[in-house]
Amino acid sequence: MKNSLVIGTRGSKLALFQANLVLDKLSLLFPDLSITLKIIKTKGDKLLDKSLSTLLDKGFFTTEIQLALESEEIDIAVHSLKDLPTELPSKSMLGAILKRHDHRDVFISNNKKPLKDFSPKDIIGTSSLRRKSQLLAFNSKLTVREIRGNVDTRIQKMLDGHYDGLVMAAAGVIRLGLEKYITQFLDTDFMLTAPGQAAIAIEIRQGDTSCLDIVTKINDRNTQICVTTERDFLHALSGGCHVPFAAHATLEDNTICLEALVGSEDGSEIVKESLKQKYEANKQLGSEIADKILAKGGREIIKNLSQNLN
Repeated sequence: MKNSLVIGTRGSKLALFQANLVLDKLSLLFPDLSITLKIIKTKGDKLLDKSLSTLLDKGFFTTEIQLALESEEIDIAVHSLKDLPTELPSKSMLGAILKRHDHRDVFISNNKKPLKDFSPKDIIGTSSLRRKSQLLAFNSKLTVREIRGNVDTRIQKMLDGHYDGLVMAAAGVIRLGLEKYITQFLDTDFMLTAPGQAAIAIEIRQGDTSCLDIVTKINDRNTQICVTTERDFLHALSGGCHVPFAAHATLEDNTICLEALVGSEDGSEIVKESLKQKYEANKQLGSEIADKILAKGGREIIKNLSQNLN
């Protein structure tokens, strides 16, 4: 067995929280294992002026870390799963998925003003076309503008008066101890979340049985099944985490329920489907629901979206 382990991670507060969570869990299980962190800057950390609402490469927040894994500068990589492309490099694989935190989005606003009271003069910040689409489907008169930056940076921009409200992932806000800023949690009936949202992924090299034996000890089977189903849906549509595709799966008593949607950027068209059935390891539920959505108008939405963004 290995006597040391190097974890690769981005350097944001949230990324470091996630990497340290993995470190702490492994340290408890393997007290004799020396574990260190290596911070790696990704393209997404460097190109802060680029909009995430354009078709940037799908490894915007992961490629440099994956290259470090391939070159053996690090032993494992820790990612926010929603940032990880559905197609991994040929020399790597997912070794484990931690138990998912609260998967929902939250609305954050100045003076705790609820979303229903927002008018066109109030500015809502989000970096996600998925969130923008569903916000405008709720109220087409809302003003939604792009915002970049880490969780704490975005909240500070709102407090400084650049935005009146924000929509963000609950998990990131909670993990950083910033719950006091939350105005309301957005249930999935209102705001369906991104595939893999709130899940932490551990990527390892193909064939590295030593690392696999270590990280599988902190893998959560239920979360793994659910997020794999969500990512199968995303993969079937050839989408990344910055397009207006949403999916969330739950598993209870070996029955899996999957909700998914595709929306236009302006929220005028939303195609949503749900499927519920007994879980089978070889059943491609994500692909099945993708086919249903495409047949109900999703194909035309995706075609128009691609043309607009290009």
